[in-house]
Amino acid sequence: MNGSQAWLQHYPEGVGRESAPFPFQNLGDLARSAARQWAERPAEILVLPNGMTCQHTWHDVDRLSEDFAHHLHEGLRLAPGTRVALLLPNCLAYPIAAFGVLKAGCVVVNTNPLYTPRELEQQLRDSGAEVLVILDMFKDKLPGILERTAVKTILATGIADFFPLFQRLLIKGKLRLSGKLPRVPLPETPFLRALHQGALLRAKARLLHEPALPTPRREDLALLQYTGGTTGLSKGAMLTHGNLLANLEQIAEITRMHIRPGQETVFTVLPLYHVIAFTINLLFAFHVGSTSVLVPNPRPLKNLRPALRRHRITWMTVVNTLLKALPEEPWFNRELTRDLRAAFAGGMATHPEVRERWERFTGCTVIEGYGLSEASPLVTFNAHAVEEGRIVRTMAQVGGVGLPLPGTDVKLVDDHGAPVPTGGHGEILVKGPQVMQGYWNQPEETDRTLRDGWLHTGDIGRFDADGYLEITDRKKDMILVSGFNVFPNEVEACLLQHPDVADAAVIGVPDEETGESVHAHVVVRRHGLTADELRAHCRKLLAAYKIPVKIHFTSEIPKNAVGKALRRLLRHGKENN
Repeated sequence: MNGSQAWLQHYPEGVGRESAPFPFQNLGDLARSAARQWAERPAEILVLPNGMTCQHTWHDVDRLSEDFAHHLHEGLRLAPGTRVALLLPNCLAYPIAAFGVLKAGCVVVNTNPLYTPRELEQQLRDSGAEVLVILDMFKDKLPGILERTAVKTILATGIADFFPLFQRLLIKGKLRLSGKLPRVPLPETPFLRALHQGALLRAKARLLHEPALPTPRREDLALLQYTGGTTGLSKGAMLTHGNLLANLEQIAEITRMHIRPGQETVFTVLPLYHVIAFTINLLFAFHVGSTSVLVPNPRPLKNLRPALRRHRITWMTVVNTLLKALPEEPWFNRELTRDLRAAFAGGMATHPEVRERWERFTGCTVIEGYGLSEASPLVTFNAHAVEEGRIVRTMAQVGGVGLPLPGTDVKLVDDHGAPVPTGGHGEILVKGPQVMQGYWNQPEETDRTLRDGWLHTGDIGRFDADGYLEITDRKKDMILVSGFNVFPNEVEACLLQHPDVADAAVIGVPDEETGESVHAHVVVRRHGLTADELRAHCRKLLAAYKIPVKIHFTSEIPKNAVGKALRRLLRHGKENN
């Protein structure tokens, strides 16, 4: 640990400088421990937009994930370390698949269902995933790309899986009639069949006293969480069982006075493939026995209404976009948040006026934190006080993202690597047991980011005298749209594929709705090319949130001496026209 670490004196009473390690060797033990402690209580509750509900107990998730692990290990004979990609929204299959992969000693590759086929292919190829677990509604992304990947097995699940038979048939029928269930012939195995086969293999292994599943160690790779790259392509942050367990241990220490084990209900609106929800809504929920209410798709926002009406939500993870939009919904009222104790905001900056309006409207405190995929993800947390059973903010915590977690060291440095004084702005460097091992198959990027034991985040911040961190800027050019990463190089490369585009530069611009929006500056070869034509071109290659909201046509992109676009000039409106 370096520096003054002023934040240590502001930890709540009872919170230690270091977190106590769990008695777990790997993440699979989280599911086993939860099943022993909470057994038949609900662990995961899926609520569809029409109000139909299905749930699994802690015992169900543990048993079914054991079945899936046996299918992977004995049925498919996957070796430890094999990558398994999950292309799933929030659904009952996700926790089963994730814990099954981890119990089998394999590696979870979280994959965004919003990806276009091109983006999906890039991630599958880079990760070398041999198995893909996919929601049947997304199968139309696969034709034409699988032969260029290492995927050998496709396991297809449906949003209606685990519902009673009649409801399952009803849901599938409605999806087919609406055209949301593509008829794509693929060499696939139904996920439910894989679970059944795994159960038989598990029973056989017990009967014959055959060797059990592998036992991953804390230093073994558990997750490839993809994040931004300087080339415009995503990089897979390598997170071990120990990295993720350490972050859970740190979160448990800093929240010990707020979380009531076995009594909380967490609202899972953010997708589980996003690192915030993966760690907090899935892994941490299993450690503390928090029931998770799953919403598969929050768009439109009225999809959230049945879940809020039927369940007494006590915690939720949010981004600024959700905090802003929910109070504007005509159906949303304070009665729906009567049991909500706090909302943890991450993924993007929370605007002060958005936070204040949310708290006035709901009576629920917003707790901000700071993290990134490379840190499993949490680095700081606003440790709040509790008054009369409600979580409240102390004055020192307004406007920042909190204190470094126990066992985490943070320092700020200038462009030359020298520490900046208190109140000064500098790049945020992080050291702690939650920091990744490096980037998958990208040694140069790893060396650039991990130096002398410190994770160079590329974010700019400042500490106040009490050790509270404020994020003030980003050194990198990554754009955050509703908590999702957009990489300018990737969007620029897409624009330049259009035959009538001569040059392009992309920047992020503050947006009240999404935090930031994508703006493109384009030099054309053919006059008359329209913004709508370019957006139509982008839709073929990019996920919707990456498509430029505004396209500015210009005669020249400002560049430096070596030809690199000067995005900072574009942000300040100093382009040449």
